[in-house]
Amino acid sequence: MRRLTAIAILLSGVSTLPAIAHAEDAADAPADATMDDNSIIVTAQKIEQRAIDVPMTISAMSGEQIKNLGVTDLDELSNYVPGLNIQEQSANNPGIVIRGITSDSGSAQQAPRVTLYYNGVDISRSRGSYQGIYDMERVEVIKGPQATLFGTASAVGAISMISARPHEGFEGEISGSYGNYNAKTLSGHLNAGNDVLAGRVAFEWQKRDGYVKNLSTTQGDLYAKDQLGIRASLRYTPTDDLTVDLIGTYDRQRNSGTPFISGTYPTANGPANPFGAANLSGSPLSGEVLGSDKLGLHRDVYDGNLTVNWDLGGDWTMTMVNGYRKFDSDEVFDADGSAAWYLEFAEQSHGWQVSHETRFAYNSDNFRGSVGWNAFYENNYQRVPFSSEEGTFLQCAANLIPGLGCIAADGTVTASQATALLTKGAATVLPYSSVFENKGKNSSYSAFADATWIPTPALELTAGARFLYEERKSGYVTNVPNSVITGSSLIPGQINTNGETFESKSDFTALLPRFNVLYRITPQVNVYATISKGRRSPTVSLAAKKVDGVAVPNINNIPAENVWNYEAGVKLASGIVSGSLGVYYQTYDNFQVSRRDSAGNTITESAGTASNLGVEAELYLRPTPWLTLFGNVGYIDGGIDNKAANGIYAGDHFRLQPEWQSAAGFTVDAPVTENVRFFATPSVTYRSKIYFEVPNSELISQDAVTLVNARAGFSFADDRYEIAAFGRNITNKNYLLDAGNTGGAFGIPTFIPAEPRFYGVELTAKF
Repeated sequence: MRRLTAIAILLSGVSTLPAIAHAEDAADAPADATMDDNSIIVTAQKIEQRAIDVPMTISAMSGEQIKNLGVTDLDELSNYVPGLNIQEQSANNPGIVIRGITSDSGSAQQAPRVTLYYNGVDISRSRGSYQGIYDMERVEVIKGPQATLFGTASAVGAISMISARPHEGFEGEISGSYGNYNAKTLSGHLNAGNDVLAGRVAFEWQKRDGYVKNLSTTQGDLYAKDQLGIRASLRYTPTDDLTVDLIGTYDRQRNSGTPFISGTYPTANGPANPFGAANLSGSPLSGEVLGSDKLGLHRDVYDGNLTVNWDLGGDWTMTMVNGYRKFDSDEVFDADGSAAWYLEFAEQSHGWQVSHETRFAYNSDNFRGSVGWNAFYENNYQRVPFSSEEGTFLQCAANLIPGLGCIAADGTVTASQATALLTKGAATVLPYSSVFENKGKNSSYSAFADATWIPTPALELTAGARFLYEERKSGYVTNVPNSVITGSSLIPGQINTNGETFESKSDFTALLPRFNVLYRITPQVNVYATISKGRRSPTVSLAAKKVDGVAVPNINNIPAENVWNYEAGVKLASGIVSGSLGVYYQTYDNFQVSRRDSAGNTITESAGTASNLGVEAELYLRPTPWLTLFGNVGYIDGGIDNKAANGIYAGDHFRLQPEWQSAAGFTVDAPVTENVRFFATPSVTYRSKIYFEVPNSELISQDAVTLVNARAGFSFADDRYEIAAFGRNITNKNYLLDAGNTGGAFGIPTFIPAEPRFYGVELTAKF
């Protein structure tokens, strides 16, 4: 029945031409431009096109729009893009959601669902994917499977970040801000060069005190930020036919701990409160066992990119994109959310990747096509050390001594007495530590082709496919000593391989097609339809189990997750209005879910079948040269199919999937005097209820959230100087960023409060 309803909506979406609009089509226009000549140029199909001419649902936001909104990170940007949600629990653990489907697993063995592209290179590996969005030319969000364009990881969509390129001339900008929580930022760029050789250096530094008060005497407030990004770009154009871009990027984070606040255990300030003070400090042996004396994130990312664009003549062009990325990420966190020496973990993720793609493209009046190949290799691991005190662990987990409890009402750790009581005074403290590590060495090789036939100027028919061959090799190793008190592993389910690395590998092939139709009813109105297939790679899932008391490999290969996407829509750009409406329906086989088991491992398994029906609309109006209005809305009716074969997951909503999402606002950009201009962009965003985990739980969820943001100020001296005030979450709404987490696997879920009200002032100078 759902499929029939979807088809009916698809047909009605194509046959109706409502006066809705696509905000991005007019993003970069000067104030006196008309809507007909201000469509933003995107490269979603690997060629330069107006967004209105792309036969798929795409949202693109220019660097200027990002600045006007006061957006500083991708998670903030996602509030303004229907169908996109990004949860940044930390820079080490971003969750990227397109149309309700999440890609956030930190396991080295599991493939992503959403391709995150940085200057044309796939950086989707979760722990290495966070990237600052300073000095951006634009960010494109392409929805639906895009295997021929953005690789196999784009099972449900892709986010493409394109940084500003060097250009001829000398110019620069420096900007600084100060706000509450002692927040300081400094950013800018310098560009210099001629028409043959030009260079650009850009940077961004952010530092802020933590916004979650921490009662610990050894650890400061939580969610403090100290981040730096530096990018150097060089453009060489020896002839009009050849352009070579070399880009190097360094990003680092030195952020304080993530506030996993217990929903069970009190502090000295009172009962457990996700929006109250925490008392977190990690293990007394953090430096020795977990790698750092303090909670927090220590992360470095190095990225190199070499892109060559060559006009071969005769309507042919060639593009080569080469990438290298290395990440080293170490995060220490207190998973029990209390002052007890109970569940203290670290996650040490390290890896590197290299990639190459060559694409030949042909473009004429009646035919457009491309053909090429891609090679990708990654080598990474996720290592998870654990530290606890044996008596404290056993008392908090199993209440072995009735009446003692774990944490008293005044925040005292009563469980710290358990070791002395259980050993009858033979010991008072028994430190315990273990470690498990999963590894992944994955390579893929593919060939792709796209062909677009243009029989008339009004009609474009596209077909394409990517053939893929991949090899996936997984490893697993643990060192899990026995408890002195129990004589077995302290964490149930953790199997000791005694340092022996188990390995498993397999290879796979796939064919991923797409088909598109674009019809221009008028030069201002286009309709489109698309069918495409996406695929999340099979998981060579490897852990350990015991057979006759001996640790052996536990191999559980998860089949590929396949999605078929059916989509249709209309795009409009005429006069003062532009916009888009898209309707989609998706079906999934072997829908992969990740959850934590009782040993703290993240495991992947198939939840069976799933489906997704949604609508996305965007609107942009410019009634006067100095006023623009924008709005968008997204609706999703999706989840794991409600049938017995899907077991405990039947009928569940997707993780982090809101049913409704919307944003609205306006920009005023008007002269006050001959040399003074006033600008302002207030906005409101809305997201309906979400569940943080599957299986769904009302406890592990967040009700609807409405946020109010604004940025406004004045510019002087032909826009060379600017002063602005900004505010995010102006109403100081209390809401959760995440819930459940590692503590949830042990029956004590933790909660992470989202950002409170932030405000400040910003000064900018251009030269």
